[in-house]
Amino acid sequence: MKLSPRDAPAYFARPDPAKAGLLIHGADAMRVALRRQEVIAALLGPNGEEEMRLTRLSGGDLRRDPAALVDAMRARGFFPGLRVVFLDEANEAHVPAISTALSEWQAEDARLVVTAAALRATSKLRKLFESQSDVLAAAIYDDPPSRSEIEAILGKAGLGAVSGEAMRDLSDLAAALDPGDFRQNIEKLALYKLGDTAPVTPEDIAACGPVSTEAALDDVLNLVAEARCGEIGPVMKRLRAQGVQPVTLCMAAGRHFRALYTVASDPDGPAQGLSRMRPPVFGPRRDRMLRQAKRWQVDRLQTALSVLTDADLRLRSAAQTAPGMALVERALIRIAVMTARD
Repeated sequence: MKLSPRDAPAYFARPDPAKAGLLIHGADAMRVALRRQEVIAALLGPNGEEEMRLTRLSGGDLRRDPAALVDAMRARGFFPGLRVVFLDEANEAHVPAISTALSEWQAEDARLVVTAAALRATSKLRKLFESQSDVLAAAIYDDPPSRSEIEAILGKAGLGAVSGEAMRDLSDLAAALDPGDFRQNIEKLALYKLGDTAPVTPEDIAACGPVSTEAALDDVLNLVAEARCGEIGPVMKRLRAQGVQPVTLCMAAGRHFRALYTVASDPDGPAQGLSRMRPPVFGPRRDRMLRQAKRWQVDRLQTALSVLTDADLRLRSAAQTAPGMALVERALIRIAVMTARD
């Protein structure tokens, strides 16, 4: 029987123990693995693995011994409770062995959980699970988690109250990150909020979100974008002392102003442009970038990008003799002056 994408999340959380088996297939191995872990944990309970009620088989094991699956399904354990046989990396070659195990299955046997890569509608393995009423097949797509799924992940991590703006940022984060990385970020957020009963805020998410490798350059880039010309020199001096390379700074400035250009030129307005950015921007940094985008005119952002491109080409030129950091500093001050006149 086919499990629809709409019903699948609820079933993964509370699978039917009366069903003989479940096939989970999809192109993203991480998403498939997370769903498989969720289903097995729900079937076995918290102590299933310690009580040896889980048997793991790989596709290679089944190729070497096709009868291994039937034996594992019929085996009886020392501990009471439901048993699960997990078959990983299944493909078309394993259909006869799986078909035999399912045809001989009885209620006291183990439940079968099978994972596979993305399967076409014509796949024999997929048809095997979709054509029988006592087993299920679920396709996992690369769609970001829905709001209800995010709330379930938050609940498991012990995070209850979340402000509306924070939930918006979490949705953006879930769309930008792999499922495993997103769950790790939620666990980090839960540790950050340990003992704090206040609702999760965008500032909390920004504090725990992925850290950009260029975060140390944010100060000078914000000064340039906000036309604070007099403060650029001291910050540049500190960057030189830290060993930041001119090309690195020039590239970071280019990324920042390209992002501003994307936001400012969005036909639906800067706020919508910012919400479409990938990776997403959170908390105070999001508000700051929105203010910068509203301040800059699109044609001036184009000019700023031209200045940065020229500086980058000069830095990479073999004929360049001027100090690289001084060249970049002049370019940044020139850009800052563009909007300082307003």
